[in-house]
Amino acid sequence: MSHTYKVIELVGSSPVSSDEAVNNAIATASQTLHHLRWFEVVETRGQLEAGVIAHWQVTLKVGFTLEPAGD
Repeated sequence: MSHTYKVIELVGSSPVSSDEAVNNAIATASQTLHHLRWFEVVETRGQLEAGVIAHWQVTLKVGFTLEPAGD
């Protein structure tokens, strides 16, 4: 079966880790989007305070399948 995908860009954030930033973005998106299938990390950045990582931001491309139009 073939699929058609829609790709969106999200930015997740976390004071804990880049992995948690990814999980936060996907968890939030999954509350309103259906059929999420894959993600790609396209950028990782962080905020420093006093020479220590204070916050992570991760930009993702997320793909989800589109539902076929009803008959």
